Amino acid sequence: MRHPNTCPTSVLRLGLGASLAAALSACYVVPIDPRTGQPALPANTPAVTIVQPAATTTLAPSTIQARLYPLNEQAQGAGLLVASITEHPGGRGSISLGYRGGLMQGEATRVDGGYAGFGRIHGQVLGATGRDQSGRRGVANAFGSNGTSAQCEYVVTGPGIGTGACLFSDGAKYQMHFGQ
Repeated sequence: MRHPNTCPTSVLRLGLGASLAAALSACYVVPIDPRTGQPALPANTPAVTIVQPAATTTLAPSTIQARLYPLNEQAQGAGLLVASITEHPGGRGSISLGYRGGLMQGEATRVDGGYAGFGRIHGQVLGATGRDQSGRRGVANAFGSNGTSAQCEYVVTGPGIGTGACLFSDGAKYQMHFGQ
């Protein structure tokens, strides 16, 4: 007669086997040859396909270098400017540029075709002339260490190619061009 707190050996083996199988169900142990980095299998081993997990794809931010050309007397005093606009995959990003000896930094954001304010800066800087609004639109705002701010609008019409306009708080007006 068996003690009431013991299990039959066959039940213990079955339970241990099931636990081991569950623990190793998604694992394969394959030795790796340290010289080649490839699986080191014995000569008579059948072909084994090793499936690596898919690499996580992280989209990197893209940076566009823009040239800002002066359009009025106030902008002529500062001359040609170069801005760097970095867009992150979510549509947000940053803008930085040098202006009159100071650094201006701020945000850049992509906007959709129905964005109510888009076109206002373009109209104030370049006038009401017709403009191509097809492409990826963006707005950018920057503030400088010298107290000056800038508002920009731009349209990306191809990979790294586009135009825009910037209006500075001191009255300077610039047309923006970017591309390779």
